[in-house]
Amino acid sequence: MGIFAWVVIGALAGWIASKFMNTDASMGAFANIVVGIVGALIGGFLMNVLGGVGITGFNLWSLLVAVIGSMILLWVLRLFKNR
Repeated sequence: MGIFAWVVIGALAGWIASKFMNTDASMGAFANIVVGIVGALIGGFLMNVLGGVGITGFNLWSLLVAVIGSMILLWVLRLFKNR
């Protein structure tokens, strides 16, 4: 995937995950992109460990994997923030 596709998937995944995790008000567009891209890496890694297919390109499955990874990242960040 190209840089533009990573940014688009990252922005969408970060925004969707922040809506689910109720962190949208405290995050801007740049934070959503970063969370989405890192979440895509986390989600892809976890899917590969579990024997599934991770990020496969610019499609709905990759967006779902990135959203799941982003939600995991936001959950972990919330745990450290509340300490």
